Amino acid sequence: MAALKPLLINNRTWAQENKTKDPDFFSRLSAGQSPQYLWIGCCDSRVPAEMLTGAQPGDLLVHRNVANMVLHDDTNCLSVLQFAVEALKIKHIVVAGHYDCGGVKAALNGGVSGKLGNWLHHLEDIYQQHKAQFDLLTDEEERINLLCELNVAHQVVNVANTTTVRKAWQNHFPLTIHGCIYDIGDGLLKEIGVSVNGPDTIPSQYQSTDQE
Repeated sequence: MAALKPLLINNRTWAQENKTKDPDFFSRLSAGQSPQYLWIGCCDSRVPAEMLTGAQPGDLLVHRNVANMVLHDDTNCLSVLQFAVEALKIKHIVVAGHYDCGGVKAALNGGVSGKLGNWLHHLEDIYQQHKAQFDLLTDEEERINLLCELNVAHQVVNVANTTTVRKAWQNHFPLTIHGCIYDIGDGLLKEIGVSVNGPDTIPSQYQSTDQE
């Protein structure tokens, strides 16, 4: 219990501050949620989705995993995606990677075993698919940053190729998938130039085998 004490104290302070500023804050949240965005991000502790976007509780539906990946056999992520689109009618999905990603570094360096190694193998596939670009770079940080960005682009396409998203577009539901990257060094989030709002807008160079 002593280990949790700082978290519990901070929670009570946060709750009291919100009730003081807005007495109806928690009663509104209790009434239900209608977030505008699904955020698929990395579980890195330095990349808190709500904090870096200035979002409030109820603004974002968040799914996070190692290296912000969307894989055809990840029922957890795919269930969140289906819930977001079919139940909450969310129209914007943000795939957000970040520079200095530990998962990306590990995939480039190799040597990771077990479940994590199996998971990161998908990043190694992305590296091999774009190896010609990496061969032009000698700086290690630039190579890591490139794989961070390419990973986001591939995951945007993986989202676009899921059954949930394909069905939404077939039913003329306006759904857009955005690729973004966060720079821990300066706190800024930016788009990477990959945005998909229909099957005809999926960039073929980021197609992979990791599809539902």
